[in-house]
Amino acid sequence: MKYINNRDILDQTLNFAMEEYALKHLDINETYLMFYRMTPTVIVGRNQNTVEEVNMDYIRSHKVTVTRRLSGGGAVYNDPGNLSFSFISKDDGDSFNNYRKFTEPVIRALKAMGVEAKLEGRNDLTVEGKKISGNAQFVTGGRIFSHGTLLFDVNLDNVSKALHPDAEKYESKGIKSVRSRVTNIRGHLSEDMDIQQFRETLLHYIFDDGEIPEYDITDEDWTNIVAIAQHRYRDWDWVYGKSPQFNVRKAHRFPGGRIDIRLDVKKGVIEQASIFGDFFGVEDISDIENLLTGTKYEPDDVASKLKTVDAHRYFGKIGLEDLLNILF
Repeated sequence: MKYINNRDILDQTLNFAMEEYALKHLDINETYLMFYRMTPTVIVGRNQNTVEEVNMDYIRSHKVTVTRRLSGGGAVYNDPGNLSFSFISKDDGDSFNNYRKFTEPVIRALKAMGVEAKLEGRNDLTVEGKKISGNAQFVTGGRIFSHGTLLFDVNLDNVSKALHPDAEKYESKGIKSVRSRVTNIRGHLSEDMDIQQFRETLLHYIFDDGEIPEYDITDEDWTNIVAIAQHRYRDWDWVYGKSPQFNVRKAHRFPGGRIDIRLDVKKGVIEQASIFGDFFGVEDISDIENLLTGTKYEPDDVASKLKTVDAHRYFGKIGLEDLLNILF
């Protein structure tokens, strides 16, 4: 097994690209280990509806990165206090959904540090009944990666803030996340350490205190990794456009009247818009419905469309900012 040292890059789009590159392009007969941290980031599972999983107001105001991973499962919030691990290996036909195989080395290392971790359910590591790690897998071309989080010293308050959208706002066919009680590993250690020391300790336990051979990332590798990050993990169509079809419905009463907006969204694009209410306007509201149709369900895109018209002529005393607050 070789260790891929990502030099503690905190850009998760690059980390995911590095993981995908190793999976698809490095020696098929070799096993690789990665660790990675990240700036505040929400990661949604492959089959989830992104906007249904995240609190978009919080994401925008706190500049949290949002990306989608190749593997399935639920949405997670991570920050530099989380250390994720990834084992990348040949698929032997008995590895997919075998989370014990890939988490056992981590569990042994945690127990050696005084953390009584265990695998519970299908893919979670827990301590005293609280979750410290969620795991997911992806298989392609005879290769598999099994990756998981390790909540070492994450700001747990921000987990709920980033991952709790308006439940009444969206109805979709996406796979919804199941929220669990979580805890940080640091508080369970027999001896305190920072996250850098934690990573080094894990490495030495996993490699049995022996030599830690590294794979040297070449300039050519980096060129390909950056390209993958750009074309997948930073791409709007991948992060939002892959979301299953969903409906947005939001109603609010303003001093100028009640407005009820309903949108059908497919692959992140508004396919149909319907607007109802008892507001007073002088123009035909179907103009706004047609204007929104075909627009990405993104604040900037919707705002740029609505700015081309005088909202007050359609909604009376209800203005542009009011509309955007309803929609997002």
